[in-house]
Amino acid sequence: MKNINASITAVGSFLPEKILSNTDLEKIVDTNDEWITSRTGIKERRILDKGIGTSHMAIQAANAIIESKKLDPLEIDLVIVATITPDMHATATAAYVASEIGASNAFGFDISAACSGFLYGMSTASAFIESGRYKKIILIGADKMSSIVDYSDRNTCIIFGDGAGAVLLEPDYEGYGVQDEYLRSNGSNRNLLRIEAGGSQTPTTKESVEEKKHFIYQDGKNVFKHAVSNMSDASEQIMNRNNLTPLDVNYLVAHQANKRIIDATSNRMGIKDKKVLMNIHRYGNTTAATIPLLLFDFESKFKKGDNIIFASFGAGFTWGAMYLKWAYNH
Repeated sequence: MKNINASITAVGSFLPEKILSNTDLEKIVDTNDEWITSRTGIKERRILDKGIGTSHMAIQAANAIIESKKLDPLEIDLVIVATITPDMHATATAAYVASEIGASNAFGFDISAACSGFLYGMSTASAFIESGRYKKIILIGADKMSSIVDYSDRNTCIIFGDGAGAVLLEPDYEGYGVQDEYLRSNGSNRNLLRIEAGGSQTPTTKESVEEKKHFIYQDGKNVFKHAVSNMSDASEQIMNRNNLTPLDVNYLVAHQANKRIIDATSNRMGIKDKKVLMNIHRYGNTTAATIPLLLFDFESKFKKGDNIIFASFGAGFTWGAMYLKWAYNH
């Protein structure tokens, strides 16, 4: 019996229409376009309207795949949503997404691994595919970061945006798809990048809201340091483990948190700039959505058999890298 690999066979995306530019932020907090661009590489980000949840974006991204592949939603076995901004606590956003896209034969659950959510989701979905019992899985990375950002905090409001990206994973018997993964986490530094209140440790109170403890906080310098070392290390590990040289790697698809982090990772790998895909200038950091949004934006570049490295780092801390062979020509 041939080995089963999990291959990406389609991609989809959704981005809100509203654009929040660096110039717009200059009117809100003490910052400027030159400062933001030089430190992050971000020029603008998308913002979803108030009163609409993450599921709206996830549904649109999944429907884009259903339409492009002419896929019968009843054939979908599983829907996974990677997010840290679910519509609500206790109920999985993925279950609602599955119902709304007509995937009534599927089950759904969420993955919470912040900016590494999509990468962890790829690992999880791949295991389901490799079991031989599941044939079509929709994996979505989606976050409405504007719902947890304090727009009076210039350390965080310049970074994050809203968006969703989705992939369809199917079995592959020809050696394409996911080849290897290197995933890690370390919770000892969780206070460096967190939302303090709203969980079981610090439930919501009038005081916690007034003290702005429901917004995302980060110790920027320390997070940057950990992100550079861990994302670079994971990417180097995945190359070494699979005997890949810089020439063997066709593209680096890295989490879009900060251009300087991506540059440090590509330098460590020895990958030339033309192989390093970026759209951070257009969307900012969309957390779990960054990697699938890159795949959607650059799908036309990929050729069957291309060696692609995914890499990410996020709150938790969570990080890792994945090596896959692209399975189709666009």
